[in-house]
Amino acid sequence: MQSDPGPTPDENLVEVFKALGNPIRLRILQWLKNPEVNFADYEPIADRVEVGVCVSHIQAKAGLAQSTISAYMAVLERAGLVTSTRIGKWTHYRRDETHIEKLVNSLGRDL
Repeated sequence: MQSDPGPTPDENLVEVFKALGNPIRLRILQWLKNPEVNFADYEPIADRVEVGVCVSHIQAKAGLAQSTISAYMAVLERAGLVTSTRIGKWTHYRRDETHIEKLVNSLGRDL
């Protein structure tokens, strides 16, 4: 019996492009690049740079239902573009800059 080797690099890129193919998900990722400025209207629950932005603040800024934002964030997380941290009952998201940098470098080599 062969073990599943996991997604290939091409499959990973496809997931990233699918995630970024939605304009709201792309906008959220752009907002998270500079959370102190883009979420200044919302009182932080934790350090935005270190821990991330509370999902309720992302939802409020986007003006979409909580379930929609949660689904969008799950797609971004599966694609490796964000990481999540749970603090109490709140989930915070921040960009995974290390993974994003690897993707950008990979695109420069592979395309």
